[in-house]
Amino acid sequence: MIKVFLLHPDQDFDLSSPLPPLIDDVIRDIGLPILFEAMAQGDEFVLQVVRQVVLSSLTEITPILYRQDILKDCIQHPDVVRQLYQIPLAFLERKRKRWLWISSFRASPSSLLSGARELLEISLDLLRRLRQIADQHIPTFTSLGFRRFFTMIQHELDDEYLAQVEQHIQQLRFPRGVLLRAQLGKGNEGNDYVLCHQNNVGRNWLQRLFTAHTPVYSYTLHPRDDAGFQVLGELRDQGLARTASVVAQAAAHIEHFFEVLQRELAFYIGCLNLYRQLTQLDQPVTFPQLAPADERYCSCIGLYDVALALTMKTSVIGNDIAADGKSLLIVTGPNRGGKTVFLRSLGQAQMMMQCGMFVPAAAFRANLVSALFTHFRREEDKTMVKGKFEEELARMSTIVDHLTPNAMLLLNEAFAATNEREGSEIAGQIVRALLDKKIKIYCVTHLFEFTRSFIGKDNVLFLRAERLPDGRRTFKIKEGIPLETSYGADLYRKIFGVETTDG
Repeated sequence: MIKVFLLHPDQDFDLSSPLPPLIDDVIRDIGLPILFEAMAQGDEFVLQVVRQVVLSSLTEITPILYRQDILKDCIQHPDVVRQLYQIPLAFLERKRKRWLWISSFRASPSSLLSGARELLEISLDLLRRLRQIADQHIPTFTSLGFRRFFTMIQHELDDEYLAQVEQHIQQLRFPRGVLLRAQLGKGNEGNDYVLCHQNNVGRNWLQRLFTAHTPVYSYTLHPRDDAGFQVLGELRDQGLARTASVVAQAAAHIEHFFEVLQRELAFYIGCLNLYRQLTQLDQPVTFPQLAPADERYCSCIGLYDVALALTMKTSVIGNDIAADGKSLLIVTGPNRGGKTVFLRSLGQAQMMMQCGMFVPAAAFRANLVSALFTHFRREEDKTMVKGKFEEELARMSTIVDHLTPNAMLLLNEAFAATNEREGSEIAGQIVRALLDKKIKIYCVTHLFEFTRSFIGKDNVLFLRAERLPDGRRTFKIKEGIPLETSYGADLYRKIFGVETTDG
């Protein structure tokens, strides 16, 4: 039995598995739709697969490294991987054009056998092409996943097996009719119908001429005997029932194999699409270093917002941070200084890392997390029944209900809908409680009283969006303690051209 095992080392990838809770907020807040569309390049099936794979985060190091190695092979040999991907696509296209479908539901054995035989027939040259690719490229692939896959193809699809399949397909056409054996049962009714091999199959004309023949008793139906033909068809189906079932199982296995191969390769095709676009934009990518979920690591060089780069279609500014050993990152600084973009980039990198992808950075190391949640500020919604602050609290309550130890929470301007004192008090109590429950928190905020209450804590790192003396933003995030101002006057001068004092 051929197994693919290119997304998991020991099982097929389930495209219908349930996604994590509150994942729609995560998708929206960190800009994942842009990432998915770039990976899919207009292919709806690839879009469906990459969305499912990226959102179904792995939480163990070994399977992530397994995917990383496979993806490295894909990047080294993109043409070979795309050739592999075309094989299941060709199979499914042939099946669609011929309207082939294997189903035992209300299908006669003759119909079932015919459909299964045709499916095997249209797959034969594709299986040979797959074997050729395996023979040619197994020496150049280094990942455990691809080498095991190619080895399995060589073993299961050897020349002898493929020749036997081709021979069986020809025999199942019954060019000399169907030979059945049966016994008489009660009331002289036939039972125990068995399909038999033709006596002269494989013999030349001379051998057939000098072979002893047993007596034959025959009966010929009149061409207009419809009832007789119906009875004869029923007898034929009884003899073909077992064979049809076996052939249908073989065809279903081949069909399932091609479907799984398409599904699992689609993720790597999406990764190759993204890799090509980012390298064309001269943006770096790297395979991250992984740490266990119960440790606290986060360090990067040149980390950038991949969705921003794809949208702007140009290289964007990256950031360097060193937050190993920190459970809380607090990002402050001037408005429109790149804080939210930086927070999104952290979330994107975490999701990409935990599905086995490369990440948008020159270097990246982080611990795994059990789940990722986001609480971003929402725009005013006139249809909201609750007030904005009440809505923020309700969303936070829902998140808390789903948090597990070693989860990650991204907070962007949380509780900014109320006054400074009240917002700082609530945010402080919630963050401290979550830190006690081993939640990793990255926070963007303007609440100065909230940030000041964490100054001096060992597990906290303060970052600040850089502002030059003349008020210009560099969109760089650097280590720095929070300031009491967000430099709103900079925006006032920019919009109205009026000189005023920073406040």
